[in-house]
Amino acid sequence: MTQAPANTPLIGAARSGLRVSRLYPAPLRAYTRNTRACLPASPNWPDPFPVIFSFPPHQIAVNVADRQALLARVGAALGAGQGFALATINLDHLVKLSRDADFRAVYAVQDLVVADGNPIVWLSRLAGRPVSLVPGSDMVLPLLAVARDRGVAVALVGSTDPALQAAGEALCSALPGLRIAARIAPPMGFDPRGEEAADILDRVAASGAGLCLIALGAPKQEAFAAFGRTRQAHIGFASIGAGLDFLAGTQRRAPAWVRAVAMEWLWRMLSNPRRLFTRYLQCALILPGQAVAALRLRRQGGSGPQGTQGQ
Repeated sequence: MTQAPANTPLIGAARSGLRVSRLYPAPLRAYTRNTRACLPASPNWPDPFPVIFSFPPHQIAVNVADRQALLARVGAALGAGQGFALATINLDHLVKLSRDADFRAVYAVQDLVVADGNPIVWLSRLAGRPVSLVPGSDMVLPLLAVARDRGVAVALVGSTDPALQAAGEALCSALPGLRIAARIAPPMGFDPRGEEAADILDRVAASGAGLCLIALGAPKQEAFAAFGRTRQAHIGFASIGAGLDFLAGTQRRAPAWVRAVAMEWLWRMLSNPRRLFTRYLQCALILPGQAVAALRLRRQGGSGPQGTQGQ
């Protein structure tokens, strides 16, 4: 669980009376209290956490500062046969977190959270707690390389059967020796915490996979990962969005030079304005308030759990 230590500054607080106990059974409530103890200790785990977004009663921590720390953390967990849930936070997630109590609850039980979007990186720098950009799509191959090198089989969940087949072929070509134990494309209308999700998780476990890549998009993939941590606690779950579709060629990613100048969002919006214009407008609207909160924290020098209210 990404909870903050006592003297860690918070960004972007939101009012909510939600309690995890209203959404999840006792095992998950117990898990939310003890998550940090579930993973092996590592000097790569920042302490105090670098960036916290507050959505009372939850605190979402960007608790892995860079790619190297993430791979070390995942490698340690896979080597020890211990499960985890990895989320990649971006500005769209902050919008969803500010509005969706259920999403806040499942995000709060993710073990590892990295900065998937440049705005998150910028906010961390404004707050004086800098983290590096770690896009989920860029981490697919490195994460699977870690699994391969430790003899851990992997499962692919999400997207479509043809995309999973194509992505699997691309992965095996790029990473000789990689073992893909399961490829499962849930049907339309899939409930990430329902009976079908339980069946998929059991199939993943039966396949012998120790790492499961989830390509369902937010908030489904984070909910599925949270459910997985209670049902198959020995498996690592990594939410990667469109990462498998990019590998399969069913979705096109922005060119490298566009990503290098932090304009991937614009490229994506222009490629599908009807679907994405409103999303990016909502992201733009919350950014100024988050920036003000980050600057306030910088001036306070991280003196305590302060944050903006009602985001």
